[in-house]
Amino acid sequence: MTDAPALRLLSVHAHPDDEASKGAALVARYVGEGAHATLVCCTGGELGSILNPAMDRPEVVENLPEVRAKELERSAQIIGYQRVDMLGYKDSGMPDMPENADPANFANAPLDDAVLRLVRIIRRDRPQVILTYDEEQGHYPHPDHLRTHEISVHAFDRAGDPDWFPEAGDPWQPSKMYYTTWARARIEATHQKMLELGIESPFPTDWFDRPNLDHRITTKVDVGAFLHIRDEALLAHATQVDPNEKFWFGLTPQVAAATYPWDDYILARSTIDTELPEDDLFAGLR
Repeated sequence: MTDAPALRLLSVHAHPDDEASKGAALVARYVGEGAHATLVCCTGGELGSILNPAMDRPEVVENLPEVRAKELERSAQIIGYQRVDMLGYKDSGMPDMPENADPANFANAPLDDAVLRLVRIIRRDRPQVILTYDEEQGHYPHPDHLRTHEISVHAFDRAGDPDWFPEAGDPWQPSKMYYTTWARARIEATHQKMLELGIESPFPTDWFDRPNLDHRITTKVDVGAFLHIRDEALLAHATQVDPNEKFWFGLTPQVAAATYPWDDYILARSTIDTELPEDDLFAGLR
């Protein structure tokens, strides 16, 4: 891979639309700087509800897996991902759904099988930085999000170990792993700006009752110039995202950038020393 870009980033997400709601502006920024970005989507999102009333039509409901696949393809193009890999598992649904017991779903797949699939992609594309989910999913304990975290942590360690999965390619050790997070400061700033502008805030009181994890944030990346890309990627998921939803679109990208221009991350694993806090996921690697 001598012709590979100097900066390489790999994002691991559970379902189509997660790549748009988590880190889309950040990936767009780094692609604009010449980085290579790979998206891994662990499931097809077959059990996702249709959240946009305009798309709740029989022909969409009957073909939801195909529709969501096309939405993902369009969103990835908008963000700038050069590669999209489907890990190949079925959506697990929530714990109270009967589909959650399906042995073919992601949450029930043998752990080593899922890790092997991810390690193969890591060794192929050789990212220095991996983005994934935190183990703290208390407000949204979706089994697929929890399993995404689990396989990412194992793959980070095993991709560089020649004793694991020799059939998956030459070892490659990523340098850094980050967890995506929503800062309390971001929510509060957005909430206050909406009230200031006379816009009904989508954040109910219980949002502010959730644990404040801002003390864990190590890295704040300015993505204000790319928030319009996030909005466009979200809108590509027409079955999942209502364009009238104030949670995402209550503020224009320009006002959102002036209010809170950062994406926030937790540096979870690193093989290099960097000074914290950081303003760049590739700190220490450029």
